[in-house]
Amino acid sequence: MNIGVPKEIKNHEYRVSLTPAGVREFIRQGHKVLVESSAGLGCAISDDDYRSVGATIIASADQLWAEAELVLKVKEPIAAEYHRMRAGQVLFTYLHLAASKDCTDALIKSGITAIAYETVELNSNLPLLAPMSEVAGRMAPQVGAAALQASAGGRGVLLGGVPGVRPGKVLILGGGTAGLAAATIALGMRSDVTVVDLNQSRLAYIDQIFNGAVKTLVSNTHEIEQEALLSDLIIGAVLVHGAKAPKLISNELVSHLKKGSVLVDIAIDQGGCFEDSKATTHADPTYKVHESIFYCVANMPGALPLTSTYALSNATLPYALALANKGWKKALSENSGLAKGLNVHNGQITYKAVAQAHGMASVEMDFSL
Repeated sequence: MNIGVPKEIKNHEYRVSLTPAGVREFIRQGHKVLVESSAGLGCAISDDDYRSVGATIIASADQLWAEAELVLKVKEPIAAEYHRMRAGQVLFTYLHLAASKDCTDALIKSGITAIAYETVELNSNLPLLAPMSEVAGRMAPQVGAAALQASAGGRGVLLGGVPGVRPGKVLILGGGTAGLAAATIALGMRSDVTVVDLNQSRLAYIDQIFNGAVKTLVSNTHEIEQEALLSDLIIGAVLVHGAKAPKLISNELVSHLKKGSVLVDIAIDQGGCFEDSKATTHADPTYKVHESIFYCVANMPGALPLTSTYALSNATLPYALALANKGWKKALSENSGLAKGLNVHNGQITYKAVAQAHGMASVEMDFSL
């Protein structure tokens, strides 16, 4: 099978979907790997690095997409790529379609088979979303701390405080992979950290692993509002599998937050969990709502491509190899968790939460051969 690795062209996206080690594995198993020229430069992987393990370097993105049967990407296709997709081709990447009607429509129109990293499941977990959630979660206190500096428009609060001065207060909405990672770093910065989640068992786990150093609260409107009003930094890390994120912080509440407080929305890929969230880029990451600073970069891990690329490739490679070795239909028929990654096929939405997000119909796939 021809495996295509295009260069990512989303704003300030430096990751690549496959490392040389991954290329070598595809070649070893009898496949041809086409890598777009300079695709790996953002994470210090040269064309020669790819050539040395057997990849074919393609100068033109149009040619790569035309020849590839399975396209491996990092981020969802953007408008400049829509015309390259075609029926009979398989796309394996992050899609986050519930937050993008345009991309959903483009996939439907193309007839492509689109499998989303973020909805592949393993024992009710999301193994291909987890590594990037970990990166984004660990980044969130860092970018939040930078935005809290007065020179960036923030409150001028040092999250860790100093002896005799209170530390900054951090509220984390969601105790999943991203939320737990954010709590780990925020606590390491000596912040006063509170995690809010609906799952009491998860809260008990968080309380246990941090020996009570991180406060935990069961999520409800009252608790969120009371904690938000006291917070210097609010990190949104909620997730509903494949669906739009719930809005937990209203515009009205933001109007009453501390002047110069910062809100970091890790959930922005799924539409964001703050009412005023709108996707930003690394080129212009923040904006102001009332007297607060919002950071809503839709590809946070793209700023740390070396770490992110290897973490992502480690997770996705076994699934990508299954798609190549068996064909997408047989691979999905044999792996119900991978089958949950199928979002669009042959002009129809196959993932219910995506269809519901856009008021469209979905179909159930029959994977029998």
